[in-house]
This record gives sequence, C-alpha cells and structure tokens, in this order.
Amino acid sequence: MNSQPTAAPTTHDGQKTAAPLLPISDAVRNALAIIKRGVDELLIESEFAQKLAASEKSGKPLRIKLGLDPTAPDLHLGHTVVLNKMRQLQDLGHTVIFLIGDFTSMIGDPSGRNITRPPLTREQIEQNAKTYFAQASLVLDPARTEIRYNSEWCDQLGARGMIELSSRYTVARILEREDFSKRFKAGTPISVHELLYPLMQGYDSVALKSDLEIGGTDQKFNLLVGRELQKDYGQPQQCILTMPLLEGLDGVEKMSKSKGNYIGITEPGNTMFAKVMSISDVMMWRYYELLSFRPMAEIEKFKQEIEGGRNPRDIKVLLAQEIVERFHSRQAAEDALADFDHRARGGIPDEIPEVAVSGAPLGIGQLLKQANLCPSSSEALRMVEQGGVRMDGVTISDKGLKVDAGSFVLQVGKRKFARVTLS
Repeated sequence: MNSQPTAAPTTHDGQKTAAPLLPISDAVRNALAIIKRGVDELLIESEFAQKLAASEKSGKPLRIKLGLDPTAPDLHLGHTVVLNKMRQLQDLGHTVIFLIGDFTSMIGDPSGRNITRPPLTREQIEQNAKTYFAQASLVLDPARTEIRYNSEWCDQLGARGMIELSSRYTVARILEREDFSKRFKAGTPISVHELLYPLMQGYDSVALKSDLEIGGTDQKFNLLVGRELQKDYGQPQQCILTMPLLEGLDGVEKMSKSKGNYIGITEPGNTMFAKVMSISDVMMWRYYELLSFRPMAEIEKFKQEIEGGRNPRDIKVLLAQEIVERFHSRQAAEDALADFDHRARGGIPDEIPEVAVSGAPLGIGQLLKQANLCPSSSEALRMVEQGGVRMDGVTISDKGLKVDAGSFVLQVGKRKFARVTLS
C-alpha cells in the first residue's frame, strides 16, 4: 500500500484549511459529460470534478475501483453496464482496478436480500473467479487493468483486525440500510457475518486508496461505507458513481440468470442477436443508453427518425449488431442478422439440437419437456395454449395431442428448436 496522504495545511489555531479549488478546464468538463452518461448518481460531483482537475494538473491518473463477487461463473449484459463505465474511464487515462471479492464471497452480499444468502465455498469461488476476468476483458482493456483479490488484505486482518475495523462503525448505522431495516422490523433473522459485509467492502477502498468506486444502485450503501471508512483512516474520500440496474428481456425484473431474462456475454452471436431483438421498442432506448457506445446525439437522431416514420425494427437491428460485434466479430453480427431474417421468414436455423425421445405415442406436453424445450409439461401446455409451439412449421393448438413415432422439428417461441426422433 502507498504511504498515507499528507495532512492538510493548518491555521495558527490548528484548524485545517480547505485546499484552494482548481479551475475546471474544458477537457475536465468533457470527461465529466462522458462519465455521467447513463449514471444514476455521482456523489459528490463537485468533489469528483476537483479530482479530475488535480489529475489533469499532476498527470497522475485516478484510481477507479469496481468490486465483483464471483457468485456465478458467467457474466451477462447487466454486468457490462458498470464494466462499460470502467472502460470509458480507462480510455480517459485513469487506472482501473478490477477487484475480485474472493474473501467477501464467503460472506455473501446481503444487498437486496430478505433472507440470508448462502455463503459460497472456497472451491466454488475459485472456480467462478477463473472465468470472471477473462469475460470482463471482452469489455475492459486487460493490458491497462489492475486485477486484485480482496483476500490479499482481508485474510491478514485476523481476529484483532476485524474487531478494530468493527469498532469504526455502529450497529445503528448498519441497520439504516433498507434491506437490514426491513428484515429487523419483520423479525427475519440477520446473521452477524452479514453485518460485516459492508465493512469488508468498505475496507477494500481503504486498502486500494480508491478515488472513485463504481457499482449498481443496490450497492450505494456499501459504497458510502467505504467513503466513511477512508475518512476515519485519514485518507481522501472516494467519490461514488452508481449505475442503474439493467432490466432483463421481460422489461420488468433486473437482468438475472436465475430469472432466465438475461443475455450472456459468451452466448452464441445468433442467440444474443435474437434476444436483443425480442426486447420491446420502449425498452430498446434503455439498452441503447446503458449498453451502446454510440454518441447520445446519434441515438436522439434515431428517435427522431422513428417519429418521422422509420420502422423501430431497423434501429433495434443496429443495436443487436453492435452488441454481437463487440463480443464476437463483425462477421458474426452479419451472420446473426441473416439467420434472424431467415427465421422470421419461417426458416429453421442451420444448426439445432438433435434429440431422441422414447414412449410413443407421447403427449405434446411431455414431449416438449423431454426434448428440453420447456422446463415442465405444464409450461409446455401453456405455450401450446398461447400458440407458441410449432411442429414442422405448423402451429399446434391441441393441448391433448398425442404424437406418434417419427422425426420432426419442434419449435417453442421464436428461438427454441430441436430435431426430435420419437420412438
């Protein structure tokens, strides 16, 4: 760790004097405009403008921190909202710290939870962490990214250090956090280790001497704890930048693999393209703001073109191609568009799973379940009822249909296909 910052100048009576404000240049204003795009909050903006001005004057980059607990092995587009912001700061010349919370993962982040999150084992954490940075490097420049693990300093704290750290924050302040407050009032158990989580995340900022920490809106409390702990440890306080939580394909719940409304950044290009095309025309603008690298002026121009009669599908295609190209290639984006158009004309994808099922004659619900096209027979029958099931291109409407032995192509919704052989 670097040495402690120099104390501020004092007056004759021992009071600290405020450092004179630095002038804000056009370059700093332009950087702020880039940084503020799509953000929920920047706290405190005037402080951060001064940090940028000081960086410009000294030539010393700011230290930008993003912490992610490796609770699952794969990243989705929701994760890239904060990663995109990190890349923008990286391109502005600042030091980006990709912090893998291998220690805090063993506690389990209680943010937004109404029950205790089951802690992960060390083996699970290590397995998930292996893929995290490789996937994040699809957005960040790995050559300009500092990778850290918070076990570096958290493991060294020991019992004495944990007690000393805990003495710097009160239970009352911890319980101000909304999820803790709701659970406490409802009589829902809160484990002591959960109360330690915000402190451990905050201590990461002390250890890294971060100037700015980025996180989702659900992380605001934890980020502010880091700011307060830095003050208590005599460090300059980090500023806080919170990004909105990206809604998933349903347009309601936040994007989550567990909810099935996600777009994985390692999914095939055709799948990514089709999923982007499935979002609503209204939600498209949210995705443009948070995921696209196009200038806002160009996005506003798209809105005007739609008001003037242009088909929203054309604009959504541009977004889908941009995302596929970012995580795959330009050729993959072109191929994905061709494949999507082929399907829209009733075509079948060139590559679909081949499944062998026995038990003919078999009810359509059981058949779709065994072909892995629906999670359950009841969900399969619901899809039949909604007209979302096709056999060899013909819509199935009879929920009581018994399918005889044979080979055929089954389709559920717009994207799920299987070539089934039933015996």
